[in-house]
Amino acid sequence: MKKSFIILVTLISFLSCNTSQETSNVTQLNVVDYKEAITKESVQLIDVRTLKEFDQGHIPKAKSIDYFSSTFKADLNTLDKTKPIYLYCKSGKRSTKASKICDELGFKKIYNLTGGYLAWSKENN
Repeated sequence: MKKSFIILVTLISFLSCNTSQETSNVTQLNVVDYKEAITKESVQLIDVRTLKEFDQGHIPKAKSIDYFSSTFKADLNTLDKTKPIYLYCKSGKRSTKASKICDELGFKKIYNLTGGYLAWSKENN
């Protein structure tokens, strides 16, 4: 009985972990992989920091869509959900939240820069 219970709990845990991975379209990328990906293809590169932060420096070809803006979701909805979207912010926290919103909105391939623009600047300066 005890052995059956352990097997059942293990199976349920495995299935629940597996399901959550399949339903998320978000991939975390380090600076090297992110840079390689955004230079290889024509991508939707989105900086979710404020306009003031964006104006102080950003990744070339990035478009500013402020996470804190009241039109954030509407602005995201103007983008092509079938094309990959690459998000970043200052440290990775806002873009992680933005990635989840993109997933909820139906984007198919979402990539988030781990460590954000701070990590990018360290690696690319």
